[in-house]
Amino acid sequence: MKRGGGIENPAFLSSSPDIPRRVSASPSHVEVSTSPANTQAENSRPPEPPKHPKSREPPLPAATAPDSRARSGLESRSEFEGPCGWGNFRPQCLQLCNTPQGFLIHYCLLALTQGVVVNGLVNISISTIEKRYEMKSSLTGLISSSYDIAFCLLSLFVSYVGERGHKPRWLAFASFMIGLGALVFSLPKFFSGKYQLGSPFEDTCSIARNRTGCTSSSSSLSNFLYVFILGQLLLGAGGTPLYTLGTAFLDDSVPTHKSSLYIGIGYSMSILGPAVGYVLGGQLLTVYIDVGLEQSTDITEDDPRWLGAWWIGFLMACLCAWCLIIPFSCFPKHLPGTAKVQDGKTSQTHQSNSSLDHIDENFGKTFKDFPAALKNSMRNTVFMCLVISTSSEALVTTGFAAFLPKFIENQFGLSSSFAATLGGAILIPGAALGQILGGVLVSKFKMTCKNTMKFALLTSLIALVLSFVFVYASCENEPFAGVSESYNGTGNLGNLTTPCNANCNCMRSHYYPVCGRDGVQYFSPCFAGCKSSVSMRRSEVYYNCSCIEMKTEITPPAESFGYEAKAGKCETRCTNLPLFLGIFFAAVVFTFMAGTPITVSILRCVNQKQRSLALGIQFMMLRLLGSIPGPIIFGVTIDSTCILWDVNECGIKGACWIYDNIRMARMLVAISVTCKIITIFFNGLAVFLYNPPSLDTDVSFQNSNAVLTALSVDCDLNKARNEG
Repeated sequence: MKRGGGIENPAFLSSSPDIPRRVSASPSHVEVSTSPANTQAENSRPPEPPKHPKSREPPLPAATAPDSRARSGLESRSEFEGPCGWGNFRPQCLQLCNTPQGFLIHYCLLALTQGVVVNGLVNISISTIEKRYEMKSSLTGLISSSYDIAFCLLSLFVSYVGERGHKPRWLAFASFMIGLGALVFSLPKFFSGKYQLGSPFEDTCSIARNRTGCTSSSSSLSNFLYVFILGQLLLGAGGTPLYTLGTAFLDDSVPTHKSSLYIGIGYSMSILGPAVGYVLGGQLLTVYIDVGLEQSTDITEDDPRWLGAWWIGFLMACLCAWCLIIPFSCFPKHLPGTAKVQDGKTSQTHQSNSSLDHIDENFGKTFKDFPAALKNSMRNTVFMCLVISTSSEALVTTGFAAFLPKFIENQFGLSSSFAATLGGAILIPGAALGQILGGVLVSKFKMTCKNTMKFALLTSLIALVLSFVFVYASCENEPFAGVSESYNGTGNLGNLTTPCNANCNCMRSHYYPVCGRDGVQYFSPCFAGCKSSVSMRRSEVYYNCSCIEMKTEITPPAESFGYEAKAGKCETRCTNLPLFLGIFFAAVVFTFMAGTPITVSILRCVNQKQRSLALGIQFMMLRLLGSIPGPIIFGVTIDSTCILWDVNECGIKGACWIYDNIRMARMLVAISVTCKIITIFFNGLAVFLYNPPSLDTDVSFQNSNAVLTALSVDCDLNKARNEG
């Protein structure tokens, strides 16, 4: 059935009676699949051993029906394989991009832009938006989740309708929506007026300072919340076609063994997007929010009142996304050579009772078939196992993406900015490398669907073992006055106020840690009783601190001579940071190595005409079960390890300042290991349940409908012959 390394397609063979036709299924398969009369005749014949015809006579008309179906399927694809352009305007220079490589470049640019905005600029701008528009963290959390909500609502509809549509034009629509969403997200800057600076905050001990009373005020600025949510909803509408229809179009256009490589490269760009977004957003936050007015306000970045120009990055992303509308709109419905590529592929669809339902050629062309198509996909047990597997993995990855910097900051006593930098340096390159490696290895060894799932299972097992790094890298909490250590023997643990700072009128809502010469960390210079400060080249230093008393057994470092406290946390005595970063980087690589193989397995195990819908179901479930609850579960778990909360003047609990490091590490290991075990279980179950097509039947995508019918009828014939 295979000759010269390819699969023969009857549409490419001569119809002359002098040349025997060879189709992907045996003649008996084809004969019974297309003619009811022939089926009845076959059932009435006495059982005969299977024979392979050797005559050169032309086949009967009934036997050529699948051949004509294959030809018509091939021709229907071929007629949409046009040149690159718009209408009659098809310049020769555009044809250089009318290839899978050309489409991949534009796909990567759009995925990169989407990642820059959604997972980069939005995340890094959230704290600035909170301060500028006077929003609570719960409201900004709603902003972040709006993207996933839009994705869930639209993924099934877009993937089903777009499967038979013009996929490149859907991506042109995605480019427009991503650009529009970025533009809308930046609009509050232009309608909220000039930023008004408040009075500077004094962090030292001041007896004359009056305590602020409990006041609750509402600002009209918080109404811009709905504009931010609208921007995120538009971004979600743009991201839906990108990761469903765009991925399916890539898989359509390249051979099976190259599909994983192309998808891996595309997904890696979406992962690199947040890294670019963080770098770009971080640089823009060094520019004053009202560009050009920082000199008139006489404010610097070190001032807590400083707000950066968060909005510039969104305007840049809007322009980049809209620049991709024209390139995507000029691509044809199918790239040149797609029909030949599809004809050379062999179906690896999971064979079950449900996989033989609804295979009529016209099925799925109208929206009324959507419920049946959805039911048919969800009855595919292998597909659903893979979906649950990826959802469990997404819960862990999104949780760590949100809280890994917090873990590093608290475990190793680092600043928030440096911890975020380290977290990004581990997660982003590790995830991108894992996606590319997974795609390259699957492509290199030309793995079948079952071997691809086994490969994903192996990488998940390795990642499970590496997840225990949190136990070995955890560190004890450093001494903290009022939390883990008393104020020179006075005061009670859990109470920051003692006789040495009782008259300073300190505020617990302003956390500004300092390290005393006694080696103990204090909540702020005020709680350390420091009455004066001097700005040094690197940091602020404090003097006349009534709560700091030198201990004879502690020798202060040489650079601390002359002052009693220094801004920042005390240097940790924990030396496990390099070990933790190295092992965790390996865990991230092996975790994401399974990403591309699982996506490829999903595309292979479902019916050819339902691949986009399958991706839509996958991404909807991935968000409902993974990326939406993931940060929530991680946040609640980490908050359960808090030992010092922020409590404002009204007695309302706010953020957590200090965590129990050992307990936090153990809780994160528990979540990670639990999710990994779920991933491995369902991945292994998918491998066990997967039932590939019969080895003696090569089913090409062009005539898969006819052959699937033939297989079901042929099974009944074989059973009747055996009984006879």
